[in-house]
Amino acid sequence: MECQWKPDEQGLQQILQLLKESQSPDTSTQRSVQQKLEQLNQYPDFNNYLIFVLTKLKTEDEPTRSLSGLILKNNVKAHYQNFPNGVSDFIKNECLQNIGDSSPLIRATVGILITTIASKGELQNWPELLPKLCLLLDSEDYNTCEGAFGALQKICEDSAEILDSDMLDRPLNVMIPKFLQFFKHSSPKIRSHAIACVNQFIISRTQALMLHIDPFIENLFALAGDEEPEVRKNVCRALVMLLEVRLDRLLPHMHNIIEYMLQRTQDQDENVALEACEFWLTLAEQPVCKEVLCGHLPKLIPVLVNGMKYSEIDIILLKGDVEEDEAIPDNEQDIRPRFHRSRTVAQQHEGGDSIEEDDDEDDLDDDETISDWNLRKCSAAALDVLANVFRDDLLLHILPLLKELLFHPEWLVKESGILVLGAIAEGCMQGMIPYLPELIPHLVQCLSDKKALVRSITCWTLSRYAHWVVSQPPDIYLKPLMTELLKRILDSNKRVQEAACSAFATLEEEACTELVPYLAYILDTLVFAFGKYQHKNLLILYDAIGTLADSVGHHLNKPEYIEMLMPPLIQKWNQLKDEDKDLFPLLECLSSVATALQSGFLPYCEPVYQRCVNLVQKTLAQAVLHQTQPEFYEAPDKDFMIVALDLLSGLAEGLGGNIEQLVARSNILTLMYECMQDKMPEVRQSSFALLGDLTKACFQHVKPCIANLMPILGTNLNPELISVCNNATWAIGEISIQMGSEMQPYVPMVLQQLVEIINRPNTPKTLLENTAITIGRLGYVCPQEVAPMLQQFIRPWCTSLRNIRDNEEKDSAFRGICTMITVNPGGVVQDFIFFCDAVASWMNPKDDLREMFYKILHGFKNQVGDENWRHFSDQFPLPLKERLAAFYGV
Repeated sequence: MECQWKPDEQGLQQILQLLKESQSPDTSTQRSVQQKLEQLNQYPDFNNYLIFVLTKLKTEDEPTRSLSGLILKNNVKAHYQNFPNGVSDFIKNECLQNIGDSSPLIRATVGILITTIASKGELQNWPELLPKLCLLLDSEDYNTCEGAFGALQKICEDSAEILDSDMLDRPLNVMIPKFLQFFKHSSPKIRSHAIACVNQFIISRTQALMLHIDPFIENLFALAGDEEPEVRKNVCRALVMLLEVRLDRLLPHMHNIIEYMLQRTQDQDENVALEACEFWLTLAEQPVCKEVLCGHLPKLIPVLVNGMKYSEIDIILLKGDVEEDEAIPDNEQDIRPRFHRSRTVAQQHEGGDSIEEDDDEDDLDDDETISDWNLRKCSAAALDVLANVFRDDLLLHILPLLKELLFHPEWLVKESGILVLGAIAEGCMQGMIPYLPELIPHLVQCLSDKKALVRSITCWTLSRYAHWVVSQPPDIYLKPLMTELLKRILDSNKRVQEAACSAFATLEEEACTELVPYLAYILDTLVFAFGKYQHKNLLILYDAIGTLADSVGHHLNKPEYIEMLMPPLIQKWNQLKDEDKDLFPLLECLSSVATALQSGFLPYCEPVYQRCVNLVQKTLAQAVLHQTQPEFYEAPDKDFMIVALDLLSGLAEGLGGNIEQLVARSNILTLMYECMQDKMPEVRQSSFALLGDLTKACFQHVKPCIANLMPILGTNLNPELISVCNNATWAIGEISIQMGSEMQPYVPMVLQQLVEIINRPNTPKTLLENTAITIGRLGYVCPQEVAPMLQQFIRPWCTSLRNIRDNEEKDSAFRGICTMITVNPGGVVQDFIFFCDAVASWMNPKDDLREMFYKILHGFKNQVGDENWRHFSDQFPLPLKERLAAFYGV
């Protein structure tokens, strides 16, 4: 019946007119077209007209017909469930009859339309679709076969999961063997479709494919030399995925596969080369990598190094010939969203701080603005991971090449050599050390190369060797490097500014207080950059200033430094609106600055504090509106609240007791109580950090709320969310110190979970240390409640605290453990050697704490008698024995 539908001639002309108008470049015309299309959607058979133009109106030009199909596709996406039955049947029929249209554009459009209907959950309601498409594959007519394959490939991409489910009676059992037959088809386009279809099912280890894995691999090998780039690309992609899921099947052929991939990584077609290059990245993650690849390194390394040169197209895209662009405003689309890293409270260690979640931000990100991933980046990333697998064995093959590259007269070649040097920095560090005294000065010279792209890559490479530079006499390496990097921060090229700022931030993290003598000079440069930078680099500059503050700490608190640094920061702060995302990096930066300046930040604290409280309040209010009336109010961006909470923490930490009046005059505690119950973990994480900092700074304001806050802390001791759990644990410890014996009613809410966490295998170091400190502090203020459990935690308690520096937190924790041992000496007997070791980790405990250690050690010795003590202390490692004898006379 439905094939009787005929368009009304006048209606048809009207729609054609619309389709023509919509191809007009004029925006106002386009807007009126949009409105008319919306109105036409009221008519049930509007979509019949659209499919009619696409499939039947062969007199029209192809772009107009295709456009008709694409508008129909959007209607299917938006309103398919409201189509009357007759309409959807008519559309489905027309699609299947015209999948073999003689025009490639129309075939592709019909294919997209079929896929869109299928992905609306219609595969179940269109049972004849897959059998019919599979049948059409066997058609003598090339167009029909190619059109059907195009549609099948799109369906396999979009609906892979459903195809492998019982819902459809497992069509893949028929489809996959069918696809495999077409690997040998005479048309390259069809061969390519066939592999692409099967490739969709590798990563999910689909049963139907696993049954045919051997014929699949054989067929792939048969296509290895195919003349069609698209086929070679799909073969490479298949092999890369098989490496992850069916290495066992590839291993027997590994030698040949590696040889083949070496060829393909040098393919004339860059897309093929890029797919092939992924192979080395994936192989490096497999345990067999070293064994199967070591014989091929002499060939592979030059290929990867060669791939690291900029291609001509890269240079055009990067505007590599534009040297000075500092005055050109940034294109807002190029600015990537930044992700705020919330505060995690961590312990100080011997020689440097510990923050577990290592941020690998110095990855190969030197040219992120071009198409994000290309052969150069992939080759560099592969070299980086292989350097980590082969370590110094790689240098054998790299050093001879580096000599040529680094001093090459052509800037392109020299630039790639500098990138190679940076890529191997992590894996081959040890082996590189003998060459660094010569290389680092050479690189510092390259910082003033006349090509901007050479200057920018040199910044990155030098940052990868910052750790070594800082370990050398500062006048020889650090000072010249820092001087040159600061000049590059003021470079006239934006890409160089960005690379220099990032590199300088890395140097700051490594050098820490080594930078103190140069502070005036550093600040001069960073402040000057404020007036010079366009939008994108300003955001990186905030990061460099924040990192500087973190690295030099209170050394920044000098009137002359504050007068340089604060005015430009506050000026930006006043310019930005509350809803501007640029506040994130600025708030993070101010948070570090406030912590470092301490009382020096006082003159600036009030407006900053007020604004943070407002940001939290606004975000919470917006969240309530969104929950109650989601159709009228958008969900807020909670990052505003998280960053504001973190800055409030920074203020509390930096200003200490001086923050008291600000807290007294605001509703921050009510807001914090709300934030502690937010469903987003990062919000809770930051609010617990703030709770701990306010507890230290002005407990009188926190104390009245403790009865409400403690149960929330107890429910957040869930080690699945490490940072949330860590900050909650730390806050409990800070609260117990302030509460003293009044902490007693709250111990049952938290103790059991803390003991479980300290005994869990694989708990991260930061969380273990904070848990141990909090258990110690609880035991210090409520020994009667905690000491009975001593035996359950004493051993992991001792091993986790032996590595942290002497500090206040460690001091209060050890007082707690000593008090508990006095209450329950039996709890420590079996693990006493661990206690001895932990005591020996103190450099210089306060006198009364040393006295506590002395009493416990001697009490134990007297209890067991000299003879037993001698046996016992003979098990000690020599340094431990000597230390205890020297310090405590046992």
